[in-house]
Amino acid sequence: MRIRELLAMDQLGLGLLSDPEHADRRFTGVHITDLPDPGRYLSGGELVLTGLMWRREPEDSRRFVEILAAAKVAALGAGRAWLGVVPDDVVEACREHDLPLLDVPTEVSFRTLSELVETRLAGARAVDLRGALGRHRRIVAAVADGAGLDELFALTAEELGVNGAVISSTGTVIAGRLEGDLPVRLAREYLSATRLPHLVETPQGPFTLFGVDRAHRAAGWALVCDADLLADADTGFELAACVALERGRAEEGRRVERRLAEELIALACSGEADPAEVAARLRTCGIDATRPYAVVTATVTRPGATEGPDPAVLGGQVIEELLDRRVVAAAGPDGAVALVPLIEAPEDQPRRANIGGAVNEAEKPGGKEAGRTGGSRAGKESGAVPETGISAGNVPWTTARVRSNVQVQTRSQVQRSVQALLDLLGGRVATLQAALPRTRVSVGVSAGLIGPGAIRGGAEEAGHARRMAEARGGGVVTSDEIYTHVLLLATVPDNVRRSFADRVLAPLFAYDRRHQSELVRTLGTFLDCAGSWNACAERMHVHVNTVRYRIRRVEELTGRDLSAMEDRVDLFLALRAG
Repeated sequence: MRIRELLAMDQLGLGLLSDPEHADRRFTGVHITDLPDPGRYLSGGELVLTGLMWRREPEDSRRFVEILAAAKVAALGAGRAWLGVVPDDVVEACREHDLPLLDVPTEVSFRTLSELVETRLAGARAVDLRGALGRHRRIVAAVADGAGLDELFALTAEELGVNGAVISSTGTVIAGRLEGDLPVRLAREYLSATRLPHLVETPQGPFTLFGVDRAHRAAGWALVCDADLLADADTGFELAACVALERGRAEEGRRVERRLAEELIALACSGEADPAEVAARLRTCGIDATRPYAVVTATVTRPGATEGPDPAVLGGQVIEELLDRRVVAAAGPDGAVALVPLIEAPEDQPRRANIGGAVNEAEKPGGKEAGRTGGSRAGKESGAVPETGISAGNVPWTTARVRSNVQVQTRSQVQRSVQALLDLLGGRVATLQAALPRTRVSVGVSAGLIGPGAIRGGAEEAGHARRMAEARGGGVVTSDEIYTHVLLLATVPDNVRRSFADRVLAPLFAYDRRHQSELVRTLGTFLDCAGSWNACAERMHVHVNTVRYRIRRVEELTGRDLSAMEDRVDLFLALRAG
């Protein structure tokens, strides 16, 4: 209700003692008080009516108005029954704080004024409620009739005045529009929020985040509303339910694709499959057997949790979200497995992966082809991988971070595509684990593969890499790492590794503790420098004779000869196993 409407009621005879523009201010209710400090009883937006009985001196007026302004009340109505007038110091205090001030005549009862206002507000709320129910019915009816998410948000903006968007846990915009790095920031807020809905204050204004469904947040979607809806959460919950309905529709199609992927991987890994049959099933899954691909396997665990989703099932859901639902993942007994087609980008045209880009219209749930995924349905008729390939947004996965131009020139096109995939997964997994410290996302990635016969070996490679990631506490591991001593150590039980390291290095640690020396650090640096005295001394900023003395002490204490390869290997592995 506006102050102007009160002033128009002739039976009240109210006067406005402040700026005429204050007549357009709105208020949500009436609060009557003569307490000198009513702040604790105010919630904001009220018209406060007072008989000025708290005023003893002009300074009282300043304090009282400051309390009202801090509570964000809408206006002050001052009665003349006690003092006969509204003092100038009250008028001046209200002017300083830009607070509308009404002059309430002596013959007007605060109770009468309050009841009149509440009657008007109740009528207005009833009208607003009927209008809101009508708007909500139109929105729900549109979703039931098959409206996509973009149509839903257009209708929401028109009917409710709220703009919406949907983002994944990785910060990909699934529907709606969000600019710049805002999607990634909001995704992090969604992941780390202790409860939902969650209000986020940004330079672009307030945003309220709602969970779309009961999915684990690592694989979840968030509804983003560009307003503070904490006081009107029902609106956000209804919109989130509509988005969940659209996601469920898209999932129906993906369930079929997952089953086809499970059958393909089971057949390829059986060791008895006919290559022609595997190639045919690859084409059914939208993958060209003559084009390169990689095998990605994942698990998501929650250490200490006694219940919840299966690590392989949740791993599949997460890997699909990490790759923007462009692939489907088959949940197996050891982990989720996905075949990821690769695009061979021209070496002279490297392009950066668009990690935060929006999905194609056809890829959006509820879009023109709801449920479609680029890696599984596209190309069913021709068997060819679509031109955009497996990518985030519309940009193929190519080199996202390159250490040097020389390395780019020496890598094959497939290797560069695999590296871009690793960069994309690595960044997003790190974000998930940082925001969800009690959740471990472990991902293994094979080398680039070609042909149906490579699936089995690729799955084994990726599986070994993923188990290494699990041993490290999560992260992304490439197949390149499994052909080093790291794989050997990863397969050794923790207690055996610790026992080996203690047996070899215990004398050095004991000596360092007693003498505050650096024998262990010197040994590690010496081995990293391939046994070069000068290089080790330079790296440690000590004299070369100091290095020689320390290495002699290492040999005496461990009984090893660092000029012998076997002893060097033992000491090197002990350092890495500890």
